[in-house]
Amino acid sequence: MRTQPISLRQLNALDQVYFIAALDSLFEGPPWIVTQTWHTRPFSDISQLHQALCDTLDHAPLAAQVALIQAHPDLVGRAALAGTLTPSSTNEQASAGLDHLSQDEIATFTRLNQRYAERFGFPFVICARENKKESILAGFASRLDNPREREIEIALGEIARICWYRLIDTVQA
Repeated sequence: MRTQPISLRQLNALDQVYFIAALDSLFEGPPWIVTQTWHTRPFSDISQLHQALCDTLDHAPLAAQVALIQAHPDLVGRAALAGTLTPSSTNEQASAGLDHLSQDEIATFTRLNQRYAERFGFPFVICARENKKESILAGFASRLDNPREREIEIALGEIARICWYRLIDTVQA
């Protein structure tokens, strides 16, 4: 993960290897979205870059989309409790207040994560920067009854929101 933001001008000038390295924190898992989006340069602004990344995601095969969702860590899951999340995920979960939970709250998240994963085959994804513990728990409750296709759609939308925040942390306008 970059510590200093890169300018859009610099980003547009990068070869594919450095472009991928500069944007490696935008998505969980392999960098296939960033890799494919490199070919659509140059970008006139961050919004256009974000839209290009989302277009790549939207036009991907369902299996690739589901694999991307599956690459996301559980909220308050093993990786979070062990301190092995990516820096981006750690900061995002902390911004939602998920780093200061009681044992009972951790048990609730564990139970909901398991129930959700058993039902859909992937972890519950929500943009933690836009939520707090209570709204995340409400999200579990409201989304557990959705059909799988709807949950894939919602998860991809949440991933696009997560990407936006990570992008504005990474690239200067």
